Amino acid sequence: MILSVIIHGVILSIGLILPLGAQNTFIFQQGICQKRFKDILPAILTASLSDTLLIIISVTGFSVLVLASHWIMFLLMSTGVLFLIYMGALAWRANTGKQQDVMKKYSYKKQILYAASVSILNPHALLDTAGVIRTNSIEHIGILKYIFTLSCIFISWSWFFLLAFLGRSLGRVGNSESFLRLLNKISAVIMWGVAVYLFLLLLKLS
Repeated sequence: MILSVIIHGVILSIGLILPLGAQNTFIFQQGICQKRFKDILPAILTASLSDTLLIIISVTGFSVLVLASHWIMFLLMSTGVLFLIYMGALAWRANTGKQQDVMKKYSYKKQILYAASVSILNPHALLDTAGVIRTNSIEHIGILKYIFTLSCIFISWSWFFLLAFLGRSLGRVGNSESFLRLLNKISAVIMWGVAVYLFLLLLKLS
């Protein structure tokens, strides 16, 4: 029983966290750009803690209260549309900039602020955790719910460390500028696509 709950949480989390987006792109990019792995830790820890917070909020049911409020949902989704359009523009613009713009290193403070913004201020993440993780967690009770939650959190932390490690490995090889340009462009298109999706949902709410 416990093993099946762990597998449930692991598979579900992998499915949610794998798609390319602003959060994954940023961690991977900083992995490429930073000279030492420890310099990427602020971004990794911030993204991991942000995901942990969203997972806990979702499993405890607090997210349901947020999603049940029409005006809060409208505000979140409106903010999300603008946020994703802006972040997509930043990613796309990096492709037409100089090498130092594409291979941009962030200070510890900027890593924390950026990672937190693309993790928490993205309402699509809230919709994923509330709509998917919350729904799946309902079937587990007692200690099994804690195990399910910890499984989801474990995958989140493991993924961001792995992503940064892969980026750092690619950065050591060199000639990663062209790859980053492509990665930024793909990320921009995905963010704009999610923005359109949220906008269509927003029209249904209005």
